[in-house]
Amino acid sequence: MGLVEDLRCPGERLNTTPEQFSADFQVCLPYRGLFVWHVGNDHVVGDANQVLFVSGGESYRVSQPRSAEYAELIVTPDPELLAELGRASRAALPFHPLFRRRSRRAGLGLMRRRTRVLHSAMGRVWSGLAAEECVIDLLRAALDSDSVTPLPSRGTRRLMGRAKEFLEAHLSSPIRLADVARAVDASPAYLTDTFRRVEGVPLHRYLTQLRLARALVELPSADDLTTLALDLGFSSHSHFAAVFRQAFGCTPSRFRESARAMVAASRPRA
Repeated sequence: MGLVEDLRCPGERLNTTPEQFSADFQVCLPYRGLFVWHVGNDHVVGDANQVLFVSGGESYRVSQPRSAEYAELIVTPDPELLAELGRASRAALPFHPLFRRRSRRAGLGLMRRRTRVLHSAMGRVWSGLAAEECVIDLLRAALDSDSVTPLPSRGTRRLMGRAKEFLEAHLSSPIRLADVARAVDASPAYLTDTFRRVEGVPLHRYLTQLRLARALVELPSADDLTTLALDLGFSSHSHFAAVFRQAFGCTPSRFRESARAMVAASRPRA
């Protein structure tokens, strides 16, 4: 079926890594922090709201704009499985719209699937039919190309990248539109219009989804939900709980219980 890896990079600010290479097609799902993937003439921002698509045979470099850890799930599927899920032949995979675009926004459903794979794998004993079905479900959602938008211009991509870097850097603080616009040197009206057109959601919703993505990762180890809520930039525990319930259909505490149970069930038995 393929290989699933949990890559975690320390918070050391790097201008650019040495050139790297993947012989295989991969689907990468960042879940913490932010990095920039430099491939060809493209500079692709990877954050918890994005899925990245790596074409086999391309060299690349990675940089970290901030001195903060980043982490991602890397799935290297069997080529036949990838072709089937991508509804393309193996020979046509380099021309698949997602691999040509290199990235797409991850919706809430895809985030939930990513978190399920991550939490299950934390138990160290995670294999067999259930694990394979879980990964295939994640890949199927990631490779849904029905809503792929045209690739924006290079200048627009740079603008979007700077905006995403600002959001990630100030995730735990109150953020005003004027602050983001000033940081990226654009008018508030132009920034909001461009961001919605490219990402398909308003800037504030993108920020909320970043905070929710971090919550999904942190909840299993969080004992104080009020502290977590404030650290994520929510105004209170009740605000956090309301937004989380609206997004995922359950409270943060209920999700924490189920995630802890999932991790415990995956641990080796004495």
